[in-house]
Amino acid sequence: MQGEIVTTREDSELGRWTASRWHPPHLARLVERFWFSEGTTGAARERLLPNGMIEVAISLGDPHRLVEGKGTETLRFCLTGLQTRPMVIEHPARHRVLGMRLHPAGAYALLDLPMSEVTGITVELHDLVGAAAAELAERCHGAASVEHCFRNAANWVQERARRRTLDPRVAWSLGRIEETFGAVPIAAIRDTTGLSKTRLAGVFREQIGVLPKAYARIVRFRRALALLDRESSSLATAALDAGYYDQSHMTTEFRELADLTPREFIAVRYPGSTTTAEY
Repeated sequence: MQGEIVTTREDSELGRWTASRWHPPHLARLVERFWFSEGTTGAARERLLPNGMIEVAISLGDPHRLVEGKGTETLRFCLTGLQTRPMVIEHPARHRVLGMRLHPAGAYALLDLPMSEVTGITVELHDLVGAAAAELAERCHGAASVEHCFRNAANWVQERARRRTLDPRVAWSLGRIEETFGAVPIAAIRDTTGLSKTRLAGVFREQIGVLPKAYARIVRFRRALALLDRESSSLATAALDAGYYDQSHMTTEFRELADLTPREFIAVRYPGSTTTAEY
């Protein structure tokens, strides 16, 4: 099996669960990670923030429930499109879930519809891929171990991902946004690709799910989350390092994309944190 499976265990007031993740090198263009979680959590609800990825979740036990966000309420076999707002899910008393975190290119390769149709919503996987959803769930239910579950899911992705690929100009534009953490001017992308403003916006939205500027905004936000996750930077430093004009700009973006201020994010992430916040 290519790539190492990393497993962690939690046994505290936060809950008791085992979590595994796998980054398969041979699917790196399509899948950011496969993940598997089983156990109980102390918090009944969890807020999920925009990260520029598309999430597939297969519940192998009791389903989760969507309590804030758009789409299907009962989360058993589902896909969540590229998020532009936070969503809140409610965990069952005990969970057992396989997940696939797809890059936009991976989701585009697996689905037969414009990606904008699933942006910001959670959809039953069966409604998107038909009987292939039940086939994936059956393969995962029948797996003898987490490793086998990952392997079965990876094979399912490989079998379906030959359908279509991103337009090379979209793929290049996506790469530039990612590697600059959203800082590249969209006008510069248009100049390099030779696409008009209208054409770039249309093809990017169809294949990625949002406009280029909106995707750059999400990537910058993801960068800020990663910096704040380290708990060592002041908010002002994190804002500048993430590419915001200043701390106030970052706070505005957090309110839009997370329904939280950076300080509130830190308080939730690190109860009792002493991270500096110059407000």
